[in-house]
Amino acid sequence: MKKPSSKIRDEIARLQDQLRHAEAREAERIGRIALKAGLGDMEINEAELQAAFETVAKRFRGGKGEGAGDKKAPSPQTGDPGAVAGGVVEG
Repeated sequence: MKKPSSKIRDEIARLQDQLRHAEAREAERIGRIALKAGLGDMEINEAELQAAFETVAKRFRGGKGEGAGDKKAPSPQTGDPGAVAGGVVEG
C-alpha cells in the first residue's frame, strides 16, 4: 500500500529534524576538539581551515592527505602548531 503524500512529508520533516540534531552534535564535538587543539586562538582563513580539515578527513579515511606521505604525522604534543594547515601561523 502506498503512503499518502502527507505521511511522506511528515516523515521527511522528522528526518530533517534528526539530521539537524545529528549535525549539531557532530559540530559541537569537532568544535570542542578544535578548541582543545588551540584553533580557537588562531586567526585562520576559513577556506584554509576547511582545506586542512579535508586533508585530515582524507587521512583518516585511508587516503593520503597533503604531506601525509610515508611519514607519520607529528603528535599534538610534539608537533609544530605553526605547521598545521600549510604553515598557518598563530595570530
